[in-house]
Amino acid sequence: MASRRVEFEGKSFEIAYDIINAGCDKCILFLHGWGSNKEVMKLAFEDKFANFSLIFVDMPGFGKTTNEYVLTTADYAQVMQKFLESIGCAPFAIFGHSFGGKVATLLAPPLLCLLSSAGIVEPKPFRVRAKIKIFKLLKKIFGDSLYKLFATKDAEGMPKNMYETLKNVVDEDFRLRFETFKNRTLIFWGRDDRATHLSSGKQISSLVNNSKLFVLEGDHYFFIKNASAVEELFFSNL
Repeated sequence: MASRRVEFEGKSFEIAYDIINAGCDKCILFLHGWGSNKEVMKLAFEDKFANFSLIFVDMPGFGKTTNEYVLTTADYAQVMQKFLESIGCAPFAIFGHSFGGKVATLLAPPLLCLLSSAGIVEPKPFRVRAKIKIFKLLKKIFGDSLYKLFATKDAEGMPKNMYETLKNVVDEDFRLRFETFKNRTLIFWGRDDRATHLSSGKQISSLVNNSKLFVLEGDHYFFIKNASAVEELFFSNL
């Protein structure tokens, strides 16, 4: 594992990353989802995509990259852009899983590859809506001291700044971003995904003009068992 210090708006980040097949003419960046890390992406893809340099990175607050700030998705994209500039890479393609899909979209690579991307706001179950209302009421009385009690499972064990970051990014509506995205896009989705439903994948595909949607067997992490199929579809659609 390597690390690279980058500066962004007075904030400093020590970005942990790995490069496979260093020295190839073209590179692919892999961005993990919320609560995940580069090791998940490596597990699926580190032996794929011959003739490309593969860059696996821990985004701030995940894996080996620490974070003490409250960030937005746009902040993550700019930090990743600074990181790419620091290692001299302009990716030919970016694979973004879930939250990483939104970051990848903002980076606007020549070829965007979305893996069950976030960005379509799906209706929340009644239990979740009720929990949010209760938290907002208690916040007026007690401030933020009860945030861990009412935090989502995605925020369990995370410091308060990362919970505030999660609140910044979790309900972002990226429909306009997708609708105005002009570069080629390959969209991969798990048929049985319950975190970002297939209906969201179909909606993203309808919004992104120059896109193709591929539905594979599996759940939110469908790509781990279907990495070879993703690779084959990638090369057949270059």
